[in-house]
Amino acid sequence: MINLPDSFSANRSRHIFARSQALRRSWPFVLDLGVAGLGLACFYGLMQIAKYWFGHPEPEIAISLSPHALPLYAFYSVVRIGLAYLLSLVFAVGYGYVAAYSNRLESFMIAGLDILQSIPVLSFLPGVMLAMVALFPTRQLGLEMGAIVLIFTGQVWNMAFSFYSSIKSIPRELSEASKIYRFSRWQRFIQLELPYSAIGLVWNSIVSVAGGWFFLMACEMFVLGKHDFRLPGLGSYLQTAAGDGNYKAIAWGLFTMIAIIVATDQLIWRPVIAWSDKFKFEMVETTARVRSPLLHLLEHSRALGNLRKRTIMPLSEGIYRRLAQSRKERLARLASTDSKRTSTRDQLAAWLRALALAVMVAAVVYAAWQAVELLRQVQAGQFGEILKGALATFLRVNLALVLAAAWTIPAGVAIGFNPKLARIAQPLVQIVASIPAPALFPVILLALIKMGGGLGIGSVALMMLGTQWYILFNVIAGAMAIPSDLREVATLFRFTAVQRWRTVILPGIFPYLITGMVTASGGAWNASIIAEYFSLNNHTYQTVGLGAVISAATDSGRFHILLLATIVMALMVVTINRLVWRPLYRVAETRYKLEG
Repeated sequence: MINLPDSFSANRSRHIFARSQALRRSWPFVLDLGVAGLGLACFYGLMQIAKYWFGHPEPEIAISLSPHALPLYAFYSVVRIGLAYLLSLVFAVGYGYVAAYSNRLESFMIAGLDILQSIPVLSFLPGVMLAMVALFPTRQLGLEMGAIVLIFTGQVWNMAFSFYSSIKSIPRELSEASKIYRFSRWQRFIQLELPYSAIGLVWNSIVSVAGGWFFLMACEMFVLGKHDFRLPGLGSYLQTAAGDGNYKAIAWGLFTMIAIIVATDQLIWRPVIAWSDKFKFEMVETTARVRSPLLHLLEHSRALGNLRKRTIMPLSEGIYRRLAQSRKERLARLASTDSKRTSTRDQLAAWLRALALAVMVAAVVYAAWQAVELLRQVQAGQFGEILKGALATFLRVNLALVLAAAWTIPAGVAIGFNPKLARIAQPLVQIVASIPAPALFPVILLALIKMGGGLGIGSVALMMLGTQWYILFNVIAGAMAIPSDLREVATLFRFTAVQRWRTVILPGIFPYLITGMVTASGGAWNASIIAEYFSLNNHTYQTVGLGAVISAATDSGRFHILLLATIVMALMVVTINRLVWRPLYRVAETRYKLEG
């Protein structure tokens, strides 16, 4: 054994400490360079997208199945889904906010949300695509905006439901505290409503983006009457590969999509989940928190810290100060204004509302008249076929919901309660949820045909693949939102598993579960357009169902059948929501609301 001098050990320790300090000082600079590089890359990508979008339209692009085309196709698809998500986020927050606080419009807006989420993507397709192409007839932008809006219709509804239900379930003491401290609407929105709804909104954002990948194949490549619209992207690549039965190309496309999903999870969702965890409503802080190395690095970036300290914080304080001052001045003006001027302004506002209502009623009457004229083309036999298909799809949807809930509720609670398990399971679940089921469907369909089954059974499997994630991600969000002190009390009093589920878990996740079931139900009806009508090896497989009627009508351009089938589907979904889900929503808002 060799004994080193104490001076040598001390020098070595000082050297190691100095190196670690130098690395610690230089690391924020390296991180700032990475942030700057990311900004430059985004700028370059924006320039390339603008160059492509503002070029001449190419509605019949030949989709290459070469793996070398995948990076460019993946870039186009990521941009479409990202823009559709941003549009969905803005719409969901605005729509949910107005619906939650407007007593006059709440019932109407929630009914409208029920109807809109029940309308399949292909039912939006003719109007959206024709309108966008008419707006930009000489630019590729029209087709691109049409695809983005169609992806938006497959992403937005569960986010709007989530934000609405979160606002309705804000604890009473938090609302009273905001009134005592005289928060303005903007201050209440930023400091109370958005933070309280953050967990549910984040997890519903994840499943919304997964839904965007699910419908990407239908939005990037579709037939509308005699027109064949194609956009370069992962969805059109996978659909072309599935139609040709090219399993090698399907594997390459799925590999690329999985790589994108993993990168998205590590670079976006994992940091956002870790950030939103601090908004959990609890009295005792837990030590088991979701961790994100990237979030830790961003929080310790000098450039971002200076930006927040010198720009964002002074700007926000100035906005709050101006809002408080304008609110005080507005109250003073109202107090000094005579009743005659006030009554005149009220009369003017009433006239404007009446005028807006009259214009809206006239537009609705005109649209209804045009719809009636179109529905006159429907024959009695076609109407009977639609009703028969509606009954078959109704049974498949409910079977898919029961099977999905049977495993997603216990799995979601386990993931939400265990941060270590969540770090492993959440990326895997997101990957599986984001893989488009239509891309896997050729394998499932061929296996069922060999086993003697058919599309009737396969459609239930495809509905589950597309909608079970709405339930799972909402249950995970609900489990994560349960205060740690409630779980510790259950452990302290040695609750049995049954008592824990009955008194803590089910009441805690109930509002989130109802949101997940509502959106999963609408998603299952929406997924029927792909699940009941599928093309493989230039052969079309279909089964009896409302989704098959809608898909076939879209392909053949029979808009009267498409309209009637869409109306029937919307009526069935709205009726189920009114009889089942809406009463359960009221129970969630009253009986299972967290209070201090």
